[in-house]
Amino acid sequence: MSLSAKGNKKLEEMDSDKIFHPSLSAALMKLDPEDGGKMMEYFQTHALLAREKTLLQASVREQKKLLVENGKLKKDIEELRHELHDKQRRRVAKVLLSPSKTLNSPASPAAAASQTSSLDLDGGRKVPHRQRGDKKAAPATPPPTVDVSRLDLRVGRVLNVRRHPQATNLTVQDVDVGEKAPRSVVSKRRPDDQQPLVGSLAVLLCNVKGCKVKGVASHARLLRCFQPDGPVELLAPPTGSEPGDRVTFLNHPAGEPDRELKAKQRVWDRVQAGLRVDAQGVATYNGCGFQVEGKGLCRAPSLTNGTIRCT
Repeated sequence: MSLSAKGNKKLEEMDSDKIFHPSLSAALMKLDPEDGGKMMEYFQTHALLAREKTLLQASVREQKKLLVENGKLKKDIEELRHELHDKQRRRVAKVLLSPSKTLNSPASPAAAASQTSSLDLDGGRKVPHRQRGDKKAAPATPPPTVDVSRLDLRVGRVLNVRRHPQATNLTVQDVDVGEKAPRSVVSKRRPDDQQPLVGSLAVLLCNVKGCKVKGVASHARLLRCFQPDGPVELLAPPTGSEPGDRVTFLNHPAGEPDRELKAKQRVWDRVQAGLRVDAQGVATYNGCGFQVEGKGLCRAPSLTNGTIRCT
């Protein structure tokens, strides 16, 4: 078989793939009847290689995308695992701290009968039975306890202070809490707060949910000391503290803080009643002093016998 015949046969096979327009092969055969088939085969081969290269590159991109998504899924699973572990730990702590049910319930039917006895121990008079329709007194249950270590309290340094663009009674502070970038904090501007803010060290609640206050994002809250009819002061960490130092509680088990406090659980509202400034000016929670471990106690600069609030 001649070269032209072989070229024609190869050209016919490649025409079936429809990679090139038929007019291209016809033009090549017209220009060079002998080598037109080889040239078409050459073009066909390079076109197929280019197609395979494109498919391979698309496959590599898809593989990289899957690897990134897999990494995100692993991170989400790890966070869910930590959250589940925290919930299990709190559930166990709640069971251990709650009073035993056996103390509130009668030990036997006989004991129950003795509790509903109609005899009065004082005068021997019969106590009338509960009439139909009377409301049964609900058993007294202690309020659920809250672990104060769920609060992520940290030392921060106020870098600058500016007025809120939309509200005259608010200020915006950029605060260094030991992270890559400072946090923006919106707080109330009080005329009785004479303490300078810029450059001061403060204690901040860092795991509140970020929110916008009149259009400005706020990602933490400052802790201030209050006294009835008195001035207001920033709660001051001990000397030698650095931005990012964690504030814990003296003689109180130090657990891990929540990643973010849930608004429905009202953790801050439930612990705030126990946050006080004692007679020595030391910040305390139910008598346990605020501390930066190894550096000392947190204090109000001059107040005593006051309260502590977030602003």
